[in-house]
Amino acid sequence: MELPTRLRRAVDQALEGVPLVELTQAVARLSDRYRGETMDGALHISSDLAAKAYIATRLPATYAAVREAMATLAELRPDFHPKRLLDVGSGPGTVLWAAADCWPDLADALLVEASPVFRTCGEALAREASVPHIAWRIVDVAADTIDCPPRDLVTLAYALNELAPEVRQPVLRRLWQATADTLVIVEPGTPAGWQRIVAARAQLIEAGAHVLAPCPHAHACPLEPPDWCHFAERVARSRLHRLAKEAELPWEDEKFSYVAFSRTPSSTSAARVIARARKGSGRVTLKLCRDDGSAREQLFSRRDGTLFKRAWRSDWGSAL
Repeated sequence: MELPTRLRRAVDQALEGVPLVELTQAVARLSDRYRGETMDGALHISSDLAAKAYIATRLPATYAAVREAMATLAELRPDFHPKRLLDVGSGPGTVLWAAADCWPDLADALLVEASPVFRTCGEALAREASVPHIAWRIVDVAADTIDCPPRDLVTLAYALNELAPEVRQPVLRRLWQATADTLVIVEPGTPAGWQRIVAARAQLIEAGAHVLAPCPHAHACPLEPPDWCHFAERVARSRLHRLAKEAELPWEDEKFSYVAFSRTPSSTSAARVIARARKGSGRVTLKLCRDDGSAREQLFSRRDGTLFKRAWRSDWGSAL
């Protein structure tokens, strides 16, 4: 997946003139903080250079993960055309771009971010966005309420991991209250990220939310550690992206976990492919999460006819 042309242009403009050596060092520091899920009371992005390191290397990956989660949601809900977005923990506005690309009718976005540096960076990028009305607020969601009417689409992407464990439930409760229709939560695709998704899923189901994706059921997650539910999206790296990360490959795979909720039940009960397909001559094995709350592998062969053809075309994240 690649960034939309307008966003790529805005990122390139933001990175003009940044010394590569400084950018590479900032990327390394930022990677260490995110990889270690550092929680020392300091914002991950507290300088202009850190913000530029993020948009050079992390924004493409987080955009791809969020956009793929939204694509799944749009496939399940072709009648869903959100007009009003509330995004919490917006960073440089990644979700704004993904939502506008998925739902071109998006007309109003409220972006909430605690870092003034990130807000400044995001506002600069958003000048290229096609959404008619975009407003930003600097709010500490761990301590403050977000005063706005409920919105069609509410999102929390790569932000739950930055909240202290004791404030996650109150924040999620307030976000669900602010949700008129759909709430989407995305986390890094690590075992710890999945555990946060599982906890959020249980809390919101208890609050009356209906799971839309990726789960085809509202039962307890059938996976047990060391296994965990996550997906992956291949991300194209720009030349500067490769140089800043000192990487050789022109792509990387961003692993992510997510869950989407609605105020109304889903009408689909299709199984979800939750691992890469294993293909051989005339056969394919898929690991499926099913609507009865189970998860197991199933072998499909040519003898299965049309079902085999569908299984062969399916891959990690597909509905079957």
